[in-house]
Amino acid sequence: MAEAEGRTGVVSLTEAIRELVEDGDTVALEGFTHLIPTAAAHEIIRQGRRDLTLVRMTPDLIYDQLIGMGCARKLVFSWGGNPGVGSLHRFRDAVERGYPHELEIEEHSHAGMANRYVAGASNLPFAVLRGYVGTDLPSVTKTIAPVECPFTGERLMAVPALRPDVAVIHAQQADSRGNVMLWGITGIQKEAALSAKRVIATVEEVVDEFRPRPFGIVLPSVAVDAIAVEPGGSHPSYAAGYYDRDNAFYEDWDPISRDREKFSDWMERHVLGTKDFSEYLKSIEKEVVRP
Repeated sequence: MAEAEGRTGVVSLTEAIRELVEDGDTVALEGFTHLIPTAAAHEIIRQGRRDLTLVRMTPDLIYDQLIGMGCARKLVFSWGGNPGVGSLHRFRDAVERGYPHELEIEEHSHAGMANRYVAGASNLPFAVLRGYVGTDLPSVTKTIAPVECPFTGERLMAVPALRPDVAVIHAQQADSRGNVMLWGITGIQKEAALSAKRVIATVEEVVDEFRPRPFGIVLPSVAVDAIAVEPGGSHPSYAAGYYDRDNAFYEDWDPISRDREKFSDWMERHVLGTKDFSEYLKSIEKEVVRP
């Protein structure tokens, strides 16, 4: 084990969120089924951030919690649901009934969101794709506009670059120089990080040096502003090589989130009532271990 040195420092997650996430920010907490930054979402809730624009390709439980706790003003997304179970009930309550307050939504496809992140990471103003042609999304989403190819005259669709104020990711490891490595299903984390003004990475552990991994991605220290060591920080999602996905938790979340009072009581006990993610895991009686 070693502590990261250089520009990117290892700090507590409490400090990282306090210093890098502000009310009114556009925040992307990315992770596609795998490596979802749950610990960071909980800390945002504990610190009472408000008026956030939340960005995510697949908002699931952590965004349901952020919305239900009144942290979000707007959601930019491509699909929202409880994977394998059904709806996100706090999300639906906000959209359908304005509870705890109204939520503005901006809906895209997966391809649209991915291309927006790539454009942001590439310092381009917009991305171009065919996927929206012939769909109804351009009629309800203002950030989709037709564009004509200057070479062929083909009618395509343009979407503006995503440039979040903050990107938050979870990864398996950081090294002694402040670089961050993730492997397995990596989703859009790299592009989200490279498109953002500030980047927080929670990791399972800090190691002296990385070893090669199939499909591994390394984010250099220059692209990361803060690293926080949070073992199990992706639960109930999974971290390849560290622990499995907790499928039962996703099923258990459905009846909790359906009822406003049950949801509030659960969040008060397990998130607001705990000082950090390790204490949270103890409160829900989950021991996250390597498979």
